[in-house]
Amino acid sequence: MTTAYTWWPAPQHEYEDHPERPGRLRELEAKLDSFGAERLDAAPATRDEIARVHAPRMIEAVEAACKTGGGIIDYAPTFVTPTSFDDALLASGGTLGCARAVWAGAASDAFAIVRPPGHHAEPRRAMGFCLFNNIAIAARDLLERGAARVLVVDYDAHHGNGTQAAFWDDSRLAYLSTHQWGIYPGTGRMDEAPHAKGRIVNVPLPAYAGDACFGQISEKIIAPHLRSFHPEMILVSAGFDSHWDDPLTSLGLSSAGFYAISKRLVELAGEICKGKIVFVLEGGYNPRNVLNGASAVFAALTGRPFADPADKSPHGEPDIERMIESICAWHGFV
Repeated sequence: MTTAYTWWPAPQHEYEDHPERPGRLRELEAKLDSFGAERLDAAPATRDEIARVHAPRMIEAVEAACKTGGGIIDYAPTFVTPTSFDDALLASGGTLGCARAVWAGAASDAFAIVRPPGHHAEPRRAMGFCLFNNIAIAARDLLERGAARVLVVDYDAHHGNGTQAAFWDDSRLAYLSTHQWGIYPGTGRMDEAPHAKGRIVNVPLPAYAGDACFGQISEKIIAPHLRSFHPEMILVSAGFDSHWDDPLTSLGLSSAGFYAISKRLVELAGEICKGKIVFVLEGGYNPRNVLNGASAVFAALTGRPFADPADKSPHGEPDIERMIESICAWHGFV
């Protein structure tokens, strides 16, 4: 088996001067053939598949906004164009294609490189540059296919409020988010889901938390969470806006940091769920960082060497030891 990927850059899903644009992926597109992965053809998701997460009225509202010519649909600002409904179906379909291939054993692991992104989209509303929640739709599909437990790790710089909302009352689905505290969407407190301790885990981070902080989080929070929940498959919301020079955020990961956390997740998948892991693109608004971050993910998945661009953050990292202790105590991790 080989690493697989799907590719949907949604070239017509674009709004003037908006950071979530096709150009995010331009540098990555030129390198796709060099990563040693096999491209999958994926069909658009069906309305019934989208409706496993999103309310029918929400789906209809997105479609109607596209049919009327598009525009801004929320304050983030989230936009649609005449093609965006179909683009969002393809993004979800590409994610489903990767997850199904890995679950069925047709691929060892996979990376869905798709847009529009998804982790902010809630069951009843599109928001935060996101239309349909690609990763939550894939998680629900895996349950339909027989998985008993699925866990999402989200290292995008923004909290994935939509994924959390979709998983809120389902004990079969776990969610862990590392995110910069105090930025959009304003959710993701450590104690935000008291009914789901040990299942919904939020790690709100101060500015400039980077490679060293994420190394601590990987061993002291992520690994215990995965081992205690014991998922049958891991999905990863890979947001490269956690890089230190992303134009919209202020975390501190370098490309080597993306490689380290991605490699650790692949190792944990091998330990816990027979290597079944799928990465799904979320944010990242510097095209070079998207290229380097995706290169790091592919290196982690394929076992190939990672060509570190040596783009380490110039900022000092905060001390998060006390915060980690509080999170571990809240969730009962040891």
